[in-house]
Amino acid sequence: MEKVVLGFSGGLDTTFCVKYLTEDKGLEVHSVIVNTGGFSEEELKKVEAHAYALGVKTHTTVNAVKGYYDNIIKYLIYGNVLKNNTYPLSVSAERLSQALHIAEHVKKVGAKLVAHGSTGAGNDQVRFDMIFQILIPGIEILTPIRDLQLSREAEIDYLKGKGVEMNFEKAAYSINKGLWGTSVGGKETLHSKGILPESAWPTQMTKEGSTEEMVIRFEKGEINKVNGQSFAHPTEAIQYIQSIAGAYGIGRDIHVGDTIIGIKGRVGFEAAAPMVILKAHHALEKHVLTKWQLSWKEQLASFYGNWLHEGQILDPVMRDIEAYLTNSQEQVTGDVFVQLNPYRFQIIGIESEHDLMSAKFGKYGEMNTGFTGADVRGFTKIFGNQTSIFHNVKESNKK
Repeated sequence: MEKVVLGFSGGLDTTFCVKYLTEDKGLEVHSVIVNTGGFSEEELKKVEAHAYALGVKTHTTVNAVKGYYDNIIKYLIYGNVLKNNTYPLSVSAERLSQALHIAEHVKKVGAKLVAHGSTGAGNDQVRFDMIFQILIPGIEILTPIRDLQLSREAEIDYLKGKGVEMNFEKAAYSINKGLWGTSVGGKETLHSKGILPESAWPTQMTKEGSTEEMVIRFEKGEINKVNGQSFAHPTEAIQYIQSIAGAYGIGRDIHVGDTIIGIKGRVGFEAAAPMVILKAHHALEKHVLTKWQLSWKEQLASFYGNWLHEGQILDPVMRDIEAYLTNSQEQVTGDVFVQLNPYRFQIIGIESEHDLMSAKFGKYGEMNTGFTGADVRGFTKIFGNQTSIFHNVKESNKK
């Protein structure tokens, strides 16, 4: 019996894939779940039990949380990356980490086939396919949902006909949870108008009417402490921030973006920790970096985020940009004060020994101690000299 490695989450799409590949195609399925921070130990055990109940030959759990941060998320923070100024690339980044680990599992199992549960409409199909083609060339890629052009309703009917028992009401929403946020897709996101109901959000808002202050400590761009508490690894700090800010309903939004294959798409997401962290980190950078550092970082980070979104994590240019982003964090150390409120948060300010907004150099809107008014007059004349010459020549030519 031929082996196929299936990237498995336990959701509707990959549940369908197991039954279809084992019973309709007669393949030996080896499922693998790559945990990027979206599952508890109890949930992982339930996924494993579900996989074996469906008929897989083997099931493997890969803990990729720390590697996911070290290889991808860290650079998204360094770059303050928000796709279209809205979306923290929660699923985009997660899928790349998963694809890399699935490719390694194919080699380990010795399979000649690999499968994923992507549809034919979104970005994930490109991300998985491309990484598999690069890392495991010659391995045939199976995509049942895409090839059969199935709706979620058709998948549910198929599984019910096979006697599969799962929460099909919950399956009406496609939920992808990871360390860097959770995406939520449903009938409300299939059109240009519509919002997700409160019940669709995985994290319910429980701190209505409350407010609190959070202090995030960055050391060379990485989270070192939260509210004075130290963590063994930044992933633990991210999860801690999520546990506090998520209860305020912070970080919920709907992202409208251009897919890799050229169509528009909408998806809901909740990302309390990513949104708070990115805005806090950016606020600190605005105090400790020069204007040209900020300018070039913004341009490179925008390219990095877009290229990552489109699955190009293996392009060597990404390593070049990561090196730049890492070097840019040398002075990004300090405390950022954040006020959390229901459905929103606000950056109160920062404290850093590297703060360039120091009173000893002058006060904005008042007197500057670094130069005189006469210095500014001379500077202004020189600074605008070439533009002045341009306009003089232009006016002369009109005569």
